[in-house]
Amino acid sequence: MLVLRGPKALHDHAGQELGVSGWVRITQAEVDAFADLTHDHQWIHVDVERARASAFGTTIVHGYFTLSLAPRLQDEIYRVDGFGFGLNYGLNRVRFPAPLPVGDRVRLRVTLEAVQEVPGGLQCTITDTFERDGGGKPVCVAEMIFRMYEPEEG
Repeated sequence: MLVLRGPKALHDHAGQELGVSGWVRITQAEVDAFADLTHDHQWIHVDVERARASAFGTTIVHGYFTLSLAPRLQDEIYRVDGFGFGLNYGLNRVRFPAPLPVGDRVRLRVTLEAVQEVPGGLQCTITDTFERDGGGKPVCVAEMIFRMYEPEEG
């Protein structure tokens, strides 16, 4: 795991790939639980029999489920130390170029695109690219923004 300690380390890594997570297999039980939490029971995600007859031949993982894996997989790749706290600030762009069939494995590749000063800390723009094992296109590409704030003086 890469440990980025303080503002200098973030600035030094701007424009660089931070790393790649391990593979995670997504199960139908996880997809069903996500559907229950979000009330998104679209058949292509939860109806195994019907999905077998679809163009995908199986159920596929919700795009937002895939995106929600970011914190879990980022934690395998890097950690930022030396700040009081960090917050998700938003997303600039999210795309789902290819489906992720349930039962397949996915991993995350993270690039720190930019680091800029904001009042009280830094704003970091990262690109999260979710890759399917054996797949050609990514299953999700998201440009995320987070802010790291300096510890408050006391």
